[in-house]
Parts: sequence; C-alpha cells; structure tokens
Amino acid sequence: MKGAYRLPAVRRHPLHRSNIGVYALLAVILSLFLFPVYWLVSVSLQTNGDLFQFPPQWVPFKLTLQSYKDVLLSANFLTFYKNTAIVAAGSTALSIAVSILAGYGLSRFRFRGSRLLLVFFLSSQMFPAVTLLIGLYTLYSKLHLLNTLLALMLAATTTALPFSIMMMKTFMDGIAGELEEAAEVDGATRLKALIYIVLPLTKPGIMAVTIYCFLVAWDDFLFGMTLVRDLHMRTLSPGLSLTFLGELSTNWSGAAAAAVTATAPLLVLFLFLQRYMVEGLTAGGVKE
Repeated sequence: MKGAYRLPAVRRHPLHRSNIGVYALLAVILSLFLFPVYWLVSVSLQTNGDLFQFPPQWVPFKLTLQSYKDVLLSANFLTFYKNTAIVAAGSTALSIAVSILAGYGLSRFRFRGSRLLLVFFLSSQMFPAVTLLIGLYTLYSKLHLLNTLLALMLAATTTALPFSIMMMKTFMDGIAGELEEAAEVDGATRLKALIYIVLPLTKPGIMAVTIYCFLVAWDDFLFGMTLVRDLHMRTLSPGLSLTFLGELSTNWSGAAAAAVTATAPLLVLFLFLQRYMVEGLTAGGVKE
C-alpha cells in the first residue's frame, strides 16, 4: 500500500557465544551457592528415615512439616530464641551508641595519637575472636558476669565495635563541618548539632552498622558456648548444637528445621535493609 507508514526495523544483537559462556558460568556459581540452602530446606522437610536412603533423594517426594512442629513447640528452642533476641538487641543498641560517639570524636577532633588509635582499631580485626576468649573469661569471672546474658552482650559488642567505629567515622568524614558551625552560631551545643544535624545525615551508616552488629550477635557461637553453662541461658547457635547433635545420634531433620527457623529473621532483615548495608560498605569508596 502506497504511503503506508512502516515501523522502523528493530536491530537485534545476536547472542554471542562468549555471552553464553559467561551466563553459563554465572549459573554454575549461583547453583553452587544456593545448593546448601536448598539441601538444608530439603532435609528439614523429610524424616530422619528418608534421609538415610541410598541413593539419596535429591528431589524428595514425601514432605512433612513435623520437624518444624516439634521445633516450634519445644520449650528449649523458644528459650534459645528469646535469649538470642535479647542479646542481639542489647549488643546492637550498645554498639550503635558507642560507635556513633567514638566515630564522631575521631572524625571531628584531631589529637596526638589519633592515627595510632585508628591503626589499633583496624589491627584488632586481624585477630580471631578466640584470641579474646581467655581474657574475657577471666575478666567476666572476676566481675561475676559468667552465665549471664550481659556477658554475651558485652562480648558481641567487643567483636563488632572496631568495624562499626570505622564505618561511622567514614560516614561522618563526608559531612561538612560547616553545617555544625552554622548550628553552633544559632546557639546549638555540639551535642545538639550531633543529634539534629549529623545523625540524620548518617542514617544509611547507622542502618548498616545496626545490621552488622545484629548479625554478629545473632550468629555468635564461641562466646555463647563458653561464657554460659546453663541450658536455659543458651542462645540459638550453641543451644541447637547441644540439643539436636547428640553423642550417639543426631536429629538431622530437627536440626535443619531449627536452622531454617533461626535463619529466617536474618534473611527478612537483610532483604528489607540490604540497600543501607550496601551503602554502608561502599562508603568512602568514591572520592570526590
């Protein structure tokens, strides 16, 4: 038909073999990372008898929620969950308060030995937490803090503080000091300038530190196993290992169901707050 309007041809880019290879490699790597998660969920949905079949059932057909029912109705598991929530919340609040003040002081004040102090904070991350265990155990024993949730809060805070302080300092370095000077000219004290000027601008950093400290406290196993001896004072990681992993037999399905239930809050928290975590970890990566 004469004069009819023709749509412009869409130019299609062929899928190169190199791209296919990259996508295939990424798919393999993703599968390797996701397979342990899949297997954990799969084990939790089977009975212990089905787990010992040979060859193993990579795709189980008989699924059951009995292990989840037993775990959620267990008094010990709910106690572990409550203790972990208390320790994680207390440690996170304490770490946030200390890291904000310490990060602000290191960012705004220059004093003799400040750089050496920063190096000290960074170097403390080189040593594993087990190196602190003997010193903390001796200190808490003299302070009569052993077998208490406060000991676990302080231990988790000790582990999380160095990185948290450096992260808060990095965020506060990016805030112009002129904003605080203007607030002080209007009559605000330095503390009010910190609360009303600096903290709202460092919200991504505070959220990132909150997630990091919460994860450190929630996943703690070493301090929870060593500093606490009574079963009703245990947190999730050591409590589950003592409850489901026996000397003569192991309730694999129950342990997997408990692990899935214990991990679920962390996944939900990270899914909703991952943007702040990424912003916090990449802070200072680009210099203007």
